[in-house]
Amino acid sequence: MRVRGESKLEAPGGYSNAADDTKLSLGLLMATHDWLWADQEKLTFLPECGLWREQGRVLFVADLHLGKAEVFQAHGIPLPSDGDQGTLNPLLDLCHQRQPNRLVVLGDLIHARIGLTPFLRQTLRALRDLCGCEVILIGGNHDAGSWLEGLPQHASQRLGSLWLSHIPERVPEPGLLNVCGHLHPMARLKSRSDRLRMPCFAFDPDGPRLVIPAFGQLTGGHDCGERYQQWLVADGAIVPWFAQLPKNRGRRVA
Repeated sequence: MRVRGESKLEAPGGYSNAADDTKLSLGLLMATHDWLWADQEKLTFLPECGLWREQGRVLFVADLHLGKAEVFQAHGIPLPSDGDQGTLNPLLDLCHQRQPNRLVVLGDLIHARIGLTPFLRQTLRALRDLCGCEVILIGGNHDAGSWLEGLPQHASQRLGSLWLSHIPERVPEPGLLNVCGHLHPMARLKSRSDRLRMPCFAFDPDGPRLVIPAFGQLTGGHDCGERYQQWLVADGAIVPWFAQLPKNRGRRVA
């Protein structure tokens, strides 16, 4: 297992809050960003595209899509494969750094059953030992129909004030925050001469919903839309990117 050093940059002003003003701000580059939901759930956005909950020491990731290169190859597309090391090694590094008690995968651990090579099955059987913690898989649409030894697929569930799911869901009772994946949220940055799309954490106050970025190396992304408040994942840092929500929020993404 590789070990990578983790820089720690402190931002003035403590936590951001979901109800804070959302005027456009480039903010301060931060190695991590602490966010407080409803004055009771402290969550930390990680530049590795994971979400950390200090209470209980829980690490959340979503949309790894392991075996995706092999699925493309099976359909005649010569996509090179590194055996998913570009996704698995950063996950193991992150677990080594954070030492979670529990890793929760918010769906789409694999891309498709056809991509489950013997090596990948062996790796997934050992995932608890490799990560050094309990591993919980919330079943995603890409996981459906696949049996993963030692990793049963769980339905959406509650953890404290969080409602954990893969696909965005309505919370079953007031006061809960839906934390999910599936959308692979991206933010679009543009100027007169250039455009750029970057993964982001995305918060929809109407949900209320927090969507975390895809963790997998071979995953695309979708513009999350203006109705979401966004925190960019950029060069090993989290950048608050709060654009004023328009009165007419336009088409709903989810």
